[in-house]
Amino acid sequence: MNPNRQRIAELAQSYEGDIVQFLRDLIAIPAESCQEGPVVARIRQEMEKVGFDEIRVDPMGNILGRIGSGKTVIMMDSHTDTVGIGDPKEWAWDPYKGKVEDGYVYGRGSCDQRAGMASLVYAGKIIRQLALTGDYTLWVVGSVQEEDCDGLCWLYILKEDGIRPDCVVITEPSRLNIYRGHRGRMEIEVHLRGKSCHASAPERGDNPIYKMSRLVEEVERLNTRLKDDGFLGKGTIAVTEIRSLSPSLCAVPGACSVHLDRRLTAGETKEGAVEEVRALAGAENAEVEILTYDTPSYTGLRYPTEKYYPTWVLEESHLLAQAAIATFRGLWDREPVVDKWTFSTNGVGSMGLMGVPSIGFGPGEEDVAHSVIERVPIRHLVEAAQFYAAFPQVFTALAKKGNG
Repeated sequence: MNPNRQRIAELAQSYEGDIVQFLRDLIAIPAESCQEGPVVARIRQEMEKVGFDEIRVDPMGNILGRIGSGKTVIMMDSHTDTVGIGDPKEWAWDPYKGKVEDGYVYGRGSCDQRAGMASLVYAGKIIRQLALTGDYTLWVVGSVQEEDCDGLCWLYILKEDGIRPDCVVITEPSRLNIYRGHRGRMEIEVHLRGKSCHASAPERGDNPIYKMSRLVEEVERLNTRLKDDGFLGKGTIAVTEIRSLSPSLCAVPGACSVHLDRRLTAGETKEGAVEEVRALAGAENAEVEILTYDTPSYTGLRYPTEKYYPTWVLEESHLLAQAAIATFRGLWDREPVVDKWTFSTNGVGSMGLMGVPSIGFGPGEEDVAHSVIERVPIRHLVEAAQFYAAFPQVFTALAKKGNG
């Protein structure tokens, strides 16, 4: 049992109004990928208010707030961008007002992923106020461009910012469960060439849309036979866009392309996924490519990367997982649910590409992310702040014991 848990719980509860208001302020700032500047500025303001030791914004635009200066380095991540709102008529309320009703805060970004940041900043205040310090350094990270290119910000932080953490805690919505991995993903495009001609005499050309339609059926069949994993689930592939190139709507196009969303389960590889597509009937003469992300951040910085985001799984026996479980037990005297995300997170960068042990614990429900009913329970905000405040001491103690 955590001897500080009552004090942590009482203090977190006393900050409920502040956490909710901070979250509503964040929701009120539209910030899709590459437009996060204003929301980063608002986060800086709150970090200054609660008393972080150091606050800096790196050249990519990620905000990093530090508490402590001890040996063990812990980083906790909440991305600052959101997806768009789609058709405003689908929303029953203003997605940028942060409506509070029946114990929830509603709005775009409420759970994905502004809730994590609201709880993190106030966890920092709890750590400060209750002197829950130790031989650790905590960095609270507000990362950018996750919705466009998950993991890219962590490649930059770990390669360019000069910080090498012992662990990363990802605060994406997990229903306050402990998540220790998820499937990877990659973005593939397939291009077929044809022969353009006037559409009044289509027999003069070679229509690549017809050829692509047959290939799309093969992609659908491929999805049924992809590898399954007992923990992460099945690999998937889906066609998410079809485009053609034609000089006119009165002409047979000369080229057709499809965009494929490929989710990779344990044991599947980037190379294998590409070969599976190349082996499909109708793809013999196709060009198959993994896309590259090269969009500048809101600061103007470009950091090109291949759109391949590896699968990652932290073993439940790992010290980090055990620290998260011990933190949960110590706060609430019950066993946590230990599971995985369905969607992808920045863990593809921190652990998948860079090998830093990573784990997830976040307020909110994954299944309402990106939806017009996006919301987060206020109770989750308070309890997540408790977890983030208690975790550093637990992890540091276990790490010291493990090294001792």
